[in-house]
Amino acid sequence: MNLLKSLAAVSSLTMVSRVLGFVRETIVARMFGAGMATDAFFVAFKLPNLLRRIFAEGAFSQAFVPILAEYKSQRGEEATRTFVAYVTGLLTLVLALVTLLGVVTAPWVIWATAPGFVDSPEKFELTSSMLRVTFPYILLISLSSLAGAILNTWNRFMVPAFVPTLLNVSMIGFALFLTPYFHPPVMALGWAVLVGGVLQLLYQLPHLKKIGMLVLPRLNLRDSGVWRVMKQMLPAIVGVSVSQISLIINTIFASFLAPGSVSWMYYADRLMELPSGVLGVALGTILLPALSRTYAKDDRHEYSRLLDWGLRLCFLLALPCALALAIIAEPLTVSLYQYGKFTASDAQMTQYALMAYSAGLLGIILVKVLAPGFYARQNIRTPVKIALFTLVATQLMNLVFIVPLQHAGLALAIGLGACLNAALLFWQIRKLKLFEPQPGWKPFLFKLVVAVLVMSGVLLGLMACMPPWDQGGMFLRFLRLGGLVAAGGAAYFAMLALLGFRLRHFSRQAVS
Repeated sequence: MNLLKSLAAVSSLTMVSRVLGFVRETIVARMFGAGMATDAFFVAFKLPNLLRRIFAEGAFSQAFVPILAEYKSQRGEEATRTFVAYVTGLLTLVLALVTLLGVVTAPWVIWATAPGFVDSPEKFELTSSMLRVTFPYILLISLSSLAGAILNTWNRFMVPAFVPTLLNVSMIGFALFLTPYFHPPVMALGWAVLVGGVLQLLYQLPHLKKIGMLVLPRLNLRDSGVWRVMKQMLPAIVGVSVSQISLIINTIFASFLAPGSVSWMYYADRLMELPSGVLGVALGTILLPALSRTYAKDDRHEYSRLLDWGLRLCFLLALPCALALAIIAEPLTVSLYQYGKFTASDAQMTQYALMAYSAGLLGIILVKVLAPGFYARQNIRTPVKIALFTLVATQLMNLVFIVPLQHAGLALAIGLGACLNAALLFWQIRKLKLFEPQPGWKPFLFKLVVAVLVMSGVLLGLMACMPPWDQGGMFLRFLRLGGLVAAGGAAYFAMLALLGFRLRHFSRQAVS
């Protein structure tokens, strides 16, 4: 299996999902603006989304995928099917209980996670009602993520990569066509999340059947494989929870700031998710099963080479993205969001948050490559300790930045915290002698810096020649934004080509 081709395929589908996500956010911004209604929805959607990352894409996947790869390569199909059935049964039971608890205690959850909403009874009640609708999403999307983890282990990367588009399609459809049937209208978004979760799970079931892994959930707490996953999950939950706790604390801080602060940070974060998803999530998705197989085969040399390949791709693609986001923050926010009820002030506040977030983009993506290096070896404790330290450091930065920079200070603290996390992970992976950099890093980085400087000059030069970004309709703004992005990307890759970079240099075969 060619990892570069798999990465390109997953990244392409992730790009489609992210583009649909921008269409979704543009529609939501135009119809609802940035105020009480959107603050309520984003908080109600963020909470089950955070739990999803803890139970499914985060702790569960980190504990489950390496053990599943071991079963697949060493124990045969029947033992693997039984293992999957037992794990599915336990995950379903735990998440059903969590979902029920969340629905029943919704007002208390809002009181704890967005205490600033308490001063506005209408806002508090709306957020609580919407949370009751969105909370079952945690059960649906976690089971969907379980199915995706299985498919990824069988190298069926395309199906899980396509799945997120279904949530975007659901939310776009509800926002455009069903809003008038809900009171208040923003409740349509809550129900769209629930329907999107159902679609994401159902879509993957036929594909599980094709690989022989569609099994009925069963409970067997005595199974050794289940207990291995549980033992790995406990520290993993702590580690993943740390980053999510940091986001919750930021929401708490933001709930005390000016109305719209939660929304401004959300819209900026959505823009950040394009490069972090297209590259970071895609790389992590492909590397974790591949690294797990090298660990099962005790191939330390291949393990180190895979990590080196992932890290070089991070710098090659994340470095220009981070700088470009900071440079074209105004064109992005105005072109994508400044319509209808989303005012020029809202666009400016979102721009400030995006520029602050961009400082940590490289760190965010590096973490998604370095952390699987530990998870694949079933070493979760080291990333957990680093995550705990990063949490404390991030909150100290929050206290320093929030007064002078307001919501942008909270975004900056998250970005710098991600860079600290990546630096400590790299230090530990080198200290444990798990990774040996391949030759050629110094000239590689020098060429990247030259190409990034050329790209920056092109972007700044074109922006100086263009009229104000709020002039013209949506189509004209998108056309200008597309031309700007294309020119910057062309300048970057053309300079890389002149400096000797070739696509074949990054081709990489995975251990089967």
